[in-house]
Amino acid sequence: MKAYELLYFVDPATTEEARAGVSKRIDVAVTENGGTIDNVEDWGKRKLAFEIDKLTEGDYTLVNFHADPAQIAELDRVLRINDAVKRHMVVRRTDRD
Repeated sequence: MKAYELLYFVDPATTEEARAGVSKRIDVAVTENGGTIDNVEDWGKRKLAFEIDKLTEGDYTLVNFHADPAQIAELDRVLRINDAVKRHMVVRRTDRD
């Protein structure tokens, strides 16, 4: 398994239940085929460099995990479908393998 890092943000006005649902869905997408979540950091509200969907702030979360490369496509699909996640990025971490 390879090390990855996921950074995503949601609208700061999103309810706590919706944020928990997003986190749970990411957890399921990573762990369903043997992946592991290493660390989850809540970065809180941050100002965006430019306006996205009429938002000027986002509530950021960083997730470090290990997974097979085939699982990344499924995780990306899940994040694109979820309306609460405004933007996301998955990066391979070669320094943590």
